Amino acid sequence: MNLIDRFLKYVTFDTQSDELTNMTPSTPGQMVFAEFLKKELEDLGLTEISLDENGYLMATLPANCEKDIPTIGFIAHLDTSPDMSGKNVKPRIVRNYDGKAITLNQDQNIELSPEEFPELLNYIGEDLIVTDGTTLLGADDKAGIAEIVSAIEYLMAHPEIKHGKIRVAFNPDEEIGMGAHKFDVELFGCEFAYTMDGGAVGELEFENFNAASAKVTIKGRNVHPGSAKHKMINSMRVATQFIVMLPRWETPEHTEGYEGFYHLVGIQGTVEETVLNYIIRDHDRARFESRKREIEHLVNKTNSEYPGCCSVEIKDQYYNMREKIEPVMHIIELAEQAMREAGVEPKVQPIRGGTDGAQLSFKGLPCPNIFAGGENFHGRYEYVPISSMEKAMNVIVNICKDLAEK
Repeated sequence: MNLIDRFLKYVTFDTQSDELTNMTPSTPGQMVFAEFLKKELEDLGLTEISLDENGYLMATLPANCEKDIPTIGFIAHLDTSPDMSGKNVKPRIVRNYDGKAITLNQDQNIELSPEEFPELLNYIGEDLIVTDGTTLLGADDKAGIAEIVSAIEYLMAHPEIKHGKIRVAFNPDEEIGMGAHKFDVELFGCEFAYTMDGGAVGELEFENFNAASAKVTIKGRNVHPGSAKHKMINSMRVATQFIVMLPRWETPEHTEGYEGFYHLVGIQGTVEETVLNYIIRDHDRARFESRKREIEHLVNKTNSEYPGCCSVEIKDQYYNMREKIEPVMHIIELAEQAMREAGVEPKVQPIRGGTDGAQLSFKGLPCPNIFAGGENFHGRYEYVPISSMEKAMNVIVNICKDLAEK
């Protein structure tokens, strides 16, 4: 099976994760897909294949030379985003893209247009895999899985390319932030690894947000509105005061690059009680800690006006992996060299989000992130250029080859 056929097969599996089930994997479709991949890896002839009850699949391509070469790994995730359905995905290949709007679904008048997504113009003349506009595509991260498996198959078919021991792993629930929680780093047994989970061609990432959640609870006092003067405390009105005290420009829609933010992701409210759910993000650890303190300061400020009504629960989620990658920057240099050999100019940039690699880096497995090639993840406008997937596969092959040569 070639790279593209493999990817088109993978996206037929419904692996949308669900943070509400409190199970691992969070949805049964992920285990179905993992079982399929396990059989495929067995048929390819890989060794040390394991699939545990939580849906973590690992396998080995043994070394084919006598050199003392570090064991390296390549990782991708099984699940697709909860943001949009991944059931009954109907991919289509648009040949020789002409730079115009692509009709994804004529009946529903859904178009993928360069006016709204100007990055499309980077792919004029290329073949694109798109959706039918009713689901996401699943290139995040089934493109990464297809690229890893195809690269391993290529190395097996070309024994003249010398390499050390290579480990691959496919894990569940990355999209709900749980992908690395039950990942057995010791069993994986690698000196370092790469997640194949980035976006456009050339992306190479070893910095990510420090991340926390903040749950602000505001207690009110409900009194009949006809006799409420100086008695009622409407928790929803207090909540709106809290919301506007945070800097309006430090939100996702007004930030980019290394700029952090406060993001209100949910509100549930009545007169009696309102809950505000925030996520806090910043690449700089000191500013990250300052943002958490600012939330606590505003809680205290609210309580100075409405004594005892406001409380907050702040939980750290993950940290910037840069501090774990900087001591081993040779793994970044190795990836950059592999990209250039594949005709790709590396684009080192911070991740404005998280990655399994960040959590794995703090578990002792340095793990930067490499592009998988897709664009517009998590929605109906997702697409992936075929050439981008081919280049990602070649980067994997080159990393293995270059490490052996060094």
